[in-house]
Amino acid sequence: MSRRSRHRSSSALFAAIGLLVLLVAAMLWFQPGRALRVATGTTAHDLCSETFVSGLDPRQTFAQSLAPRPGYRLIAWGIRYDVDHDRHEVHASFLGRFASRAVLRPGWGCVLAYGDAPIVAPPRFGAARAASAPDELAEPPVVEPSDPGWKAALDAAFAEPGQAPHRWTKAVVVVHEGRIVAERYAPGYGVDTPILGFSMSKSVTNALVGILVREGRLAIAAPAPIAAWQAPGDPRGAITIEQLMRMTSGLDLDENGSGFDPSNIMFYAEPDMAGYAERARLVAAPGRRWSYSSASTQILARIVRDTVGGSGEAVQRFAREQLFEPLGMRHVTMEMDGTGTPVGAHYVLATARDWARFGRLYLDDGMAAGRRILPAGWAAFSASATLDTDYGAGWWTNRSDHPRALGRQRLGMPRDAFFASGNLGQRIAVVPSAHLVVVRMGRSLTPGYDVEGFARLVAAAVEAVRPTAAAVATH
Repeated sequence: MSRRSRHRSSSALFAAIGLLVLLVAAMLWFQPGRALRVATGTTAHDLCSETFVSGLDPRQTFAQSLAPRPGYRLIAWGIRYDVDHDRHEVHASFLGRFASRAVLRPGWGCVLAYGDAPIVAPPRFGAARAASAPDELAEPPVVEPSDPGWKAALDAAFAEPGQAPHRWTKAVVVVHEGRIVAERYAPGYGVDTPILGFSMSKSVTNALVGILVREGRLAIAAPAPIAAWQAPGDPRGAITIEQLMRMTSGLDLDENGSGFDPSNIMFYAEPDMAGYAERARLVAAPGRRWSYSSASTQILARIVRDTVGGSGEAVQRFAREQLFEPLGMRHVTMEMDGTGTPVGAHYVLATARDWARFGRLYLDDGMAAGRRILPAGWAAFSASATLDTDYGAGWWTNRSDHPRALGRQRLGMPRDAFFASGNLGQRIAVVPSAHLVVVRMGRSLTPGYDVEGFARLVAAAVEAVRPTAAAVATH
């Protein structure tokens, strides 16, 4: 072999070795195994919840809610799942590896199982009690409006493009002056179908914190009572409950949906979700920087659990007796991790009407059936913008000059509106100026999960109940 040939062979060998080193380094840095575990965990948990709690077809759930998601669709071809209807379990894997398993606990919903750890069975609660006053939302079966304007608004909300990305609207409920004025459901869904709220669950956590503030058991300006942050000199000890609610804690918990970020790892690879989040380091001074973070809300869920008794049974009873029953939310499931902490950032399921009942609580400034549930002014506090964003405290808000808020206002969504928002376009808008609550549930893959379509639906509802409301509320 000539010297030149040996040189070329050596160069190729070194190049191959260098490429291999870079690939190994990239795998160690990005940890694709953890991302695949997130994917199988998402599959197992979501299919378990929507099959055994919602009563939906798991094949449709996978095809509409999982397979088309950005990022997920790149690996959907390798995802395998099995729904065991006898054992109420879902198993998922990627080509037989990175397996995850979710198990139904009746009354408490689904939970991811890790190894051989036992699954704690929930206690048997009695049947949910009716609300303490007549329930104006307990209407006959679906309230289809006769007014042509409302029919057009519902037709527009359910209109489907001829090709992907799809909107897949599943339910719309519009409540005006305490009564349903328009309602529609997609095939397979109905008035009794609990629907996964995804990040609308954060607004439920906001309410549980609010109840404890009203009772004097928590104070939003006080440092968060996290034992792991109390060591002398630990700067995390200065983080307040409000900063966790507003996602300005400064913790290294930024969420980007990549599968590698702390929130996704927390949801699907950590049995103690809040414990994982509490170990995060500070990367900014508390209160100075905003970044969306489900993990921050999960820390709040642990604070709620610990404040009301420290167990899954205690927090379920508290939420039921102090929030869900007074509102008449009789088809709601608040799922938990293996430690008995509610997955308060992501996994609350309720019917569309129950989500509307929840929205009414904020429309009515924390009152329900003549009873004060939240502190006076809590809704306004929750809807006030954080720093220079369009996020409040557990709710998104139009009460802001952020470009996204201004864009929604240009589409006709009033400036005083604020809304709960979840993955794939789950939303509850509260519009005080028009005495409206608008709920839209779906599986939207359009940009922004069809936030523009939702803004137009809210605008149409405002126009239908008070033709001048849109103009008045935007000035």
